Amino acid sequence: MKSQPLVAVNVWRPVMESAGWRCQCTGQCGNPHAKTDGRCPREHDRYTSKRGHRVRLMAAPADVLTPPVKAVTLPAEELRAWCPECHTAAARKTRTATAPADEAPGLFEI
Repeated sequence: MKSQPLVAVNVWRPVMESAGWRCQCTGQCGNPHAKTDGRCPREHDRYTSKRGHRVRLMAAPADVLTPPVKAVTLPAEELRAWCPECHTAAARKTRTATAPADEAPGLFEI
């Protein structure tokens, strides 16, 4: 039996089953996952490598910048399976891509 979270199992489990218990990142994290046909190879309850850590997938919105207050209200159909590494990297990449340009003049531009 696969491990599962203590709460919201009725939302989490359908997301994992539709994802085949595998991270659904297809490169949003910045890694093209080229060796695994463009999809992250990490599977729930498996280890990342021989001496790696155990992967615990989470159900989170496809839009990684969705505020947590809104994310908890989304139905399972609007969630995806993410490994923590891909989700963190995708959020960081999306934040830096959408960050406003610095409007202040540089030190030598005055």
